Amino acid sequence: MPDETPNLPESGPESRKRFVWFTLFMLPIFALTVWLGVWQLQRLEWKRGLIAAIETRSEGPPVPLEKVMAEARAGQDVEYTRVSVHGRFDHAHEEYLYGLDEGDPGWHVITPFRTDEGPIVLIDRGFVPIEKQAPKSRIEGQLEGEVEVTGLVRGPQTPGLFTPDNDPARKRWFWRDLDGMRSEMVPEGKETVAPFYIEAELSEIPGGFPKGGQTNLTLPNNHLQYAWTWFCMAAVLGGAI
Repeated sequence: MPDETPNLPESGPESRKRFVWFTLFMLPIFALTVWLGVWQLQRLEWKRGLIAAIETRSEGPPVPLEKVMAEARAGQDVEYTRVSVHGRFDHAHEEYLYGLDEGDPGWHVITPFRTDEGPIVLIDRGFVPIEKQAPKSRIEGQLEGEVEVTGLVRGPQTPGLFTPDNDPARKRWFWRDLDGMRSEMVPEGKETVAPFYIEAELSEIPGGFPKGGQTNLTLPNNHLQYAWTWFCMAAVLGGAI
């Protein structure tokens, strides 16, 4: 007659020993997933504050250049502050920053701007398609004389892992190396240059180019779903311990 005794799970010392080791192994992982969930909630509050600050600064009345310069030199965050400047473009020294407009490749025209207030400010005048990079192809948009520019303050950028190297010799830039751009456009030490640049708002430009209003004001905010994912993982791990 066959043995019909069911296979019962081990309950001896070896089984308890394995359970203890399993628990000791899983507890740090459980704690890590809980910590990551809490950290994502903290990031969520930080991102909400950042988005609110961007909305307030970018939609408010223009701030005088002198005030923004003073705040920047004091180490304050002036990113996305709306500012207006008066002066003249130095079109002979414009440079080009690679960018996309609605998925189409082209260049942002970066031009030194000699303000009436004194400092030189680099202005991102906006986007031009590849065929409009040469100034002679958009000569009517090369504004002469005294003009007013309103836009948002932006700071330098850190290149990504796959970002191409900048090519100053050909006036082509693939990330915002503000120091490098300043050294190419303005003789070092001879004039005061703002420690930031301005992205011009969309405005009426003869010929339509450069096309301003290119600032991306939409920041991704997925921290809540990330937190939910980590807490779900923690719940599963907690049930297994």
